[in-house]
Amino acid sequence: MNYVNKLLLAIGENTKLYPDKFTHDRQYTAGLKKWIGNIIPSELLNRSIKQAVESVVTLCECSTFYNKFPDKILTPNYGDKWGVRANYVEINNRAIAEMHGNLTKNGLFSTIKLIPAIPPSAKSWANCVILSQIFPNIYGDGYNKAPEEENSIYGIKLNSGYSKNIINFDIINKISPIEQFHAFNDIAHFHGLKTGFRTVISADQIKITTEGDNDITFDWKNTEHQELFIKEHVDLINTGFEAIFIDSAKHIGGYDMENYTGVGALPDYSQMQYIINEIRLRSGKTTLSFIGEKSTGDFIRYENLGLTAGTGFIEPNNYNEVKSHSINFKYDFSYTPGIEVSNDNDTGGRSYEERLHRINNSLFAYEYPSDKLPSFMQMEDLFPLRYDTNTHHLMMCNPSYSNDGTPESHWENLFAKDDGKEYNRKVSELFYHALNL
Repeated sequence: MNYVNKLLLAIGENTKLYPDKFTHDRQYTAGLKKWIGNIIPSELLNRSIKQAVESVVTLCECSTFYNKFPDKILTPNYGDKWGVRANYVEINNRAIAEMHGNLTKNGLFSTIKLIPAIPPSAKSWANCVILSQIFPNIYGDGYNKAPEEENSIYGIKLNSGYSKNIINFDIINKISPIEQFHAFNDIAHFHGLKTGFRTVISADQIKITTEGDNDITFDWKNTEHQELFIKEHVDLINTGFEAIFIDSAKHIGGYDMENYTGVGALPDYSQMQYIINEIRLRSGKTTLSFIGEKSTGDFIRYENLGLTAGTGFIEPNNYNEVKSHSINFKYDFSYTPGIEVSNDNDTGGRSYEERLHRINNSLFAYEYPSDKLPSFMQMEDLFPLRYDTNTHHLMMCNPSYSNDGTPESHWENLFAKDDGKEYNRKVSELFYHALNL
């Protein structure tokens, strides 16, 4: 049985699928590419997983509707070097999780529900969803807290399974966490998306769970710790992920440490080369993309490290500068610098107009579509957040915005409403013009 059908049965649904009128009524179509636009996220987050699957199947490029989810789903094929041209969109799957009172759960389910509203890949380049959280966070995993109380995604546990914020642990006797990731990846791939996840490499931001539930601090000089790091990441890659966004990658090997804001030691340069190479070798995937935070400037350094793309080098507001760099890097197929529409440290305040301008430059600043540079966006760049929060706050804290302790209220209040819907319409228009290029 395929993973999506197994998931449907695990939550008490049947596996027969039907065309979804909700989706038809909100559908954007660019050639064969289809997605839902002109929405606020709560419209999708309040739907069921079965409805989300039916929505994705309704949006299929194929001419025949699948009455059952197919058994064999392949990742969108853009060759081994797809990562040097991709748009990466980070979705904070913890922030959109179900908030039941003070509990946080099922963030992967919420991300599945949001997939139909993420534009699929274009003819010439891939769109890739990056998940903010996979591993348990060190403090308060599975709980939301007061709006300003720290509960950082940047501190993770290894050797402790996967986050209670993300996985549906109520059904793991029917479908395991690993199988839930498989189902997510199959649904995303069916919709025409690549997938990946964020990881951290600052030693004091990583704990290892040992017997008796005692946590010890990660040590890059400990070969057993290094081996665990590799294994944890290979296990995830084997569920269908193909991209890893590496936090603090610029500083690997002690580079530019005066601007380092992480906590703890980083891997040596040759050590990280080994780790990246081992993840590729052990997973058997030649298509993997490693994106380094701020890893631009010394391009040869990062290309030799094994990275595919880096963020934060190019001025995103300047169309001509982006286009000029696109021309300069048009023959580079191993590593390219990218454009940030926004990043995980975004504290808000940027106007809708500037965000749209940056997205426009990300999608259109080149001579030929095949020369497009990679870009990095946040959930807020597609679905604006409410006025009093921002991307970085939701990475550092895990507040519930529910007025009555229900997830429905949280979803309604997390995002901007009428103005957010109008902004999403304008984003959809930009992608409409880009997806056939």
